Order: sequence, then C-alpha cells, then structure tokens
Amino acid sequence: MTITANSQLPNVFSQNLESITSKTDGLLPTLGAELIYTQDGAGRYLTFCWQYSELLGLNTEKIVDDLNQTQTFAPVDKVSYLERLHRILTNLVPERFQCWFSYHQELFELDLVISPIMPSLGTTATTVLVMGRLVQATLNKKQARVASSKTPTQIELALRSQQHQKLVNRITRNIRRTLDLNIIWQQTVDSLGKALRLERCIICPYQPSSSKVQVKAEYRQPDLKSMLGSDINIASEAAFAQALTTLEPVVMEVAGYMGSGRQKTLVVATCYQDQANGLIALNWQDECYTLTESELELAKEAADQLGTAIAHATLYEELEIARQKAEEASRLKSEFLANVSHEIRTPLNGMIGFLKLILEGMADDPEEQNQFLAEAHHLSIHLLNIINDILDIAKIEAGKMELTYAPVKLDELFSHVEGFMRPQAQMKNLSFRMQMPATSDEIIVQSNYQRLLQVMLNLVNNAIKFTHEGGVTVSADLVLKKANFQDQQFPGMVRVRVADTGIGVSLDKQDKLFQLFSQVDGSRTRQYGGTGLGLVISQKLVEAMGGEVHFYSLGEGLGSTVTFTVPLYQQPVMVSSNDSDSTSSAEC
Repeated sequence: MTITANSQLPNVFSQNLESITSKTDGLLPTLGAELIYTQDGAGRYLTFCWQYSELLGLNTEKIVDDLNQTQTFAPVDKVSYLERLHRILTNLVPERFQCWFSYHQELFELDLVISPIMPSLGTTATTVLVMGRLVQATLNKKQARVASSKTPTQIELALRSQQHQKLVNRITRNIRRTLDLNIIWQQTVDSLGKALRLERCIICPYQPSSSKVQVKAEYRQPDLKSMLGSDINIASEAAFAQALTTLEPVVMEVAGYMGSGRQKTLVVATCYQDQANGLIALNWQDECYTLTESELELAKEAADQLGTAIAHATLYEELEIARQKAEEASRLKSEFLANVSHEIRTPLNGMIGFLKLILEGMADDPEEQNQFLAEAHHLSIHLLNIINDILDIAKIEAGKMELTYAPVKLDELFSHVEGFMRPQAQMKNLSFRMQMPATSDEIIVQSNYQRLLQVMLNLVNNAIKFTHEGGVTVSADLVLKKANFQDQQFPGMVRVRVADTGIGVSLDKQDKLFQLFSQVDGSRTRQYGGTGLGLVISQKLVEAMGGEVHFYSLGEGLGSTVTFTVPLYQQPVMVSSNDSDSTSSAEC
C-alpha cells in the first residue's frame, strides 16, 4: 500500500492561517509556562510572554517591538544561541539547555526548551517555540559595586524568595533522611554555601552550660583559612550572644570576621522547644544584597527545622550510646557471674572433698585427718574472702559503706602487711621489700585501719599473683601539701606505692582496670583466679578515705605500679639522708 502526500493540504487551511497566527499571542499565557516566546531564525521575537515582564518595566502592549528594536533582552552569547537555533530548525529536534540573558544591568540564567514549530509539508521550518523558567538573576559584575547600595528590584526579590524557599525545602528533605549529626551539619552548610555563594558558613552545636561553641561543620571559599574544630567564645562575639538570647536572626556588618575583608554576617540560633541547641553563621561580602524581613523569617524557619533535626539526632545518639552501655554492662555482668561462680565452686568443692574423706574414714592416721581439716579450713577462709568482696562491692554500690576514721600508724600497718604477704612471695621465690620514709618520729595517717589493711593486701596480693620472677616493692613517701577531707584540713598526704616486675598491662586496656565487672582479660581469671573486684574495691575504699588510686604500666611484660594516697594526720620530722639512713627495709 502506498501513501501519497496530498499537495493540496496547505490550501485547505490557507484562508485561516493568518487568523490563527494573529491569535497566537493571546494563547501563550494559557500554556502554563513561566516564560514563553516565539522567534524566527534570525532571533527576532515574534511573540513574548513572561510573568516578570511588568517587574522588569517592559511595556506589555509593545513588548515585541521594544525587544527587537533595543535588543535589551538578549542572550549573552548571541552567536552560540543563534547556532543552536539554526540546528533546531534544520534537524527539527527540540533541545533543552541553560542560557544567560542580559537586561540592562542584570543577568538572568534561564532554563529553556526550544522546539521547532513544524512547517507545512514540503516547506522549511522558520519559527521556534521557546518555553522556560528563571533559574537565577544577578548583577553585571562590572556594575556590582555601584549597584550594591541600591534597593533590590522586585524581580530580584521575587526570584530570591523562590530560590530561598526551595533551598529550605531541600535542606529539610536532606536532614530528614539521616540521624547522623555530622552528616546533618555538613549537608546543611554545603547546601547554604553553594546555593547562596557564601564566603563561609559554619555550624556550632551549643550547650547552655558552656561559654564556648566549637565549629563542627564548615563551608568556605578555597582562599579562606579553615575554622573547623576551633572554639569561639560566645561573649566575644556579639552576634552569637544576641542570637542565643533573642532566638531571632541577627545581621551584623563586621570587618575581617572569619578570615576575609569587610563582610556581613547572619547568625541564627537553631532551636527545639524554644531552647537553643546550635548556631549557624553565614558570611558574605558587603557588596551583596541586603536581606529582607521575609528572608530573615525564612532563615528562622530553616533554623527551627535544623534545630528539631539536631534534637532528634542527639536523642537517638544518646539512646544508642545508652543501649551499647547496657549491652556491655550485661555482657560484663554475665562474664563476672561466670567467673565468680567458678571461684566459689572451686574452694567449696575442695572443702566438700576433704570433709567427705574424713567422714568416710579415708584418712590413714590422725595426722592426715588433721591435714585434711587444715586444707578444708584454708579453703573456707578463701571462700569467705570471695563472699566478703562481693558483699563489699554491693555495699559500696548501694552507698551503705560506713567507715569510721582514726589515726593509723603507718609502720604498724606495713608490719602487718609484711607478715601476711612475705610468705607468699617466698613461696614463689620473689624478692619482697618494704620501704618507709626516713623520719625521726612516727608517720600517722587519718584512715580506717581495717579497710586500709584490706586495700594494701589486695594490691600486694595482686602484685605477687601476677609476678613470676623478680619481686615486689612496697614503699611510702610524703606529699607535704595541705589537703582537705570531711571539712578538716591535713598537712599533706602519704603516697603508698606497690611496684612489681610482673606481666604488666597493655596501654589500651588500662582504662578497664577500675571498671565494675570489667576485667582486662577474662582468660587470665581462669589462669590466675580471683573475681576481678580487688582493684575496684580498693579504689572505692581509698576514695571514701579521702585519697586517690592510680595505675601505671609501660605495657605487657614490663611490670606495673599502683599508687594510692591517704591523708597525713600530723607532719613528722624528716631526717636528712646525711644524718641517718633509717629506711625500714627488708629483703628475702
């Protein structure tokens, strides 16, 4: 089947063509485009309709004639524009592109779609239909400084309002997609900085209890020095202080603020439930336009949206941290209970075993029977110590640990510790030294004797337990600096030091030593025994007696040192090393 073009078709409409063309201009507004016009191949306007025509001062009745005669509204790169026009008319294919147009002192970036108006069969296309919208408007760079003092035109204000509303909507959409504070902050400053062509934009989270804010996110021009991570004193920045006080946008003109020349700064406080939780600071060159009331209101709206997002993200972050801590505490308690149950069962099983041997008459003679009883007694004491540790930590955590304080002679305390611990050191072939400072009279501390003895036995026992060769040294020295405890002033502190040459602790694990239910290495508990509560109990007791506990180790295999302090009851008379060498020292 063959289809033949009807050459008579144009004649059918020839009589109405002129009538249709005359009505085209009236139909343009009904197409719904912000900007719509028709042109011939030479770029002459045939029809023109734009929403902003009156704001630009164009005479709507003679708009086409005015544009063609004066060429005031024309492409900046007219040659490139006409080449594109000819290509579209030749290929009969629509094209979309962005193009800058000039009108007097202003520049307009337009998003355009140019379509050829299809000609009659057998004829060449000579006309295009152009539809578009305004993307942005700016001043001619050569005129920028002169025009900076002028009031913005209505077209500029209308465009800015439209752009800013879109910007707020985009920021709102972005911050709703994540609960990561760092992403929220950075996306916000990037969006504001790029869209508004700012010199710099920073965000600082704010805490009412702090007099400073820290820059957490920043957008800046490449030639400016970064402020990321720097602290800003609120009292020294009037705009910051005013924004936090009034919760309203503040615009100030400053010289040399944030690293460049004369600038204007907009500072807005981000809020949640009328409480400030952050600050946004925007900087632009003084040559730029002045913000209107509606734009300041829009800035406040954006800050409120950001403040809500920050509050939600902060709450989520806090909940996540709390969840992780709860899970870690649960894991540590489970591990602790497993270790404690093992420690309790071991001596208990031993006691049951020895007593059963006696009851069943398995002892060969009274001497062996007494040996079984002695072993059972030893195991029972060990079990009692474990239970006492558990009860002590329970009392401390419940705040029911009541201590009475009295003067304690340090040499008497050291003597008792040596009596308890020296045999253990000798059983492992370790050296054991006790060193006292050289004084002509007794060193007396203000403390609770039983609890202080418990602390020292815990620390020395740990030192011996984790040392395989070398030895343990217990020493004391005086820190003659006045100290206050329980509304009483003391002449100084006594610092007791327990040092060993044992297995040590790696630097990254030392922070776990004084955490409740936490052990540096759970596998060590199986190897060395114990509940892992000794250091925690010691720290709590020393703090309750007005002192501090510190742990030092250079790493695994390098030994360790634990120090603690207690208040000095009275200042002793020191003895010069030239007069006497009365250090109390004993070596095995």
